[in-house]
Amino acid sequence: MIGRLTLSDFRNHADALIVPDHAFILLTGENGAGKTNILEAVSMLAPGRGLRGAALRDMAKQDGMGGFGIAAEVDGVMLGTGIVADTPDRRQVRIGGVASSANALADHLSIMWLTPAMDRLFMDSPGGRRRFLDRLTLALHPSHAAHSARYEAAMRARNRLLGDLRNADPLWLDALEAQMEEHGAALAAGRTDLITRLNTLLVDQSDAPFARPSLALQTEEESHDSLARRLSRERRRDAAAGRTLSGPHRQDLAVTHVAKGQAAALCSTGEQKALLLSILLVHAALVAASRGQPPVLLLDEVAAHLDPLRRSALFDRLRGMGAQVWMTGTESALFQDIDAATRLSITAGQLFRSAS
Repeated sequence: MIGRLTLSDFRNHADALIVPDHAFILLTGENGAGKTNILEAVSMLAPGRGLRGAALRDMAKQDGMGGFGIAAEVDGVMLGTGIVADTPDRRQVRIGGVASSANALADHLSIMWLTPAMDRLFMDSPGGRRRFLDRLTLALHPSHAAHSARYEAAMRARNRLLGDLRNADPLWLDALEAQMEEHGAALAAGRTDLITRLNTLLVDQSDAPFARPSLALQTEEESHDSLARRLSRERRRDAAAGRTLSGPHRQDLAVTHVAKGQAAALCSTGEQKALLLSILLVHAALVAASRGQPPVLLLDEVAAHLDPLRRSALFDRLRGMGAQVWMTGTESALFQDIDAATRLSITAGQLFRSAS
């Protein structure tokens, strides 16, 4: 769990210090006060671009010095990340005071989030669902981020060479395609393992008060060829398309509402949110069992969209798994069923402790 969080020139927070004394950290305030910015800062303690997927330079305070810093104490280890004004697109990470890679953060902390922007996850592009799936996988397999980065780097290099296929070095293409096969196999295996384990737990879940989902990994047609052989054979096609058309970067996450036997994309908005919550809660339990500690959960404006029964049930589930949960809401009344909590009200980037 995060024992101490400090921000410097991040979004609308010139400086902020949060020292949680309970598992629930409740952030309340008007729209635009900076609640979600706190959650985004926490999400930057994981590999990737955070819960908004924003450019690094956009996270720096507009009237600040051009950089930002985020630091947290996790089990006695200091994790830090940020940028400096001179290189606003280069993320810096320090773990225990030593320069490190963003991917190494996954060894110390697993973080998952649910935001209003994810309400259309099942309706949007496969890329959005794939990123969601990879965040789930990363919490169980910390090396997943490194495999993803190396696969993407090899694919980008291959695509550049295919832009001038006639003059491309075939041996260099062979090497890149071998890298894509190696890291692509690890990506696919991690995703498959996650989905298998989630479905095993979901079988025992009831449909109330949240809908019960079933997950599947949609992939290309099975081929007896290795990925490297297929990529080699498809160079001309990919050169004409301007991109690589085969590989695990084309996989998609399919979710079904079990009780209705209906694809999530065809369900109502409320049902889709319930399916997402079910996945998140079961995933948190799986991570807790696998890593000995549940992930840190960031729930942005989730309580406001639940009726009192489901809201109370959600709080009970969260309390039972012992996760550290950061939640936002415009009204403190949304959290009246939570007794022990660190409660903070936010006004224009300023944090204030509140008793209720």
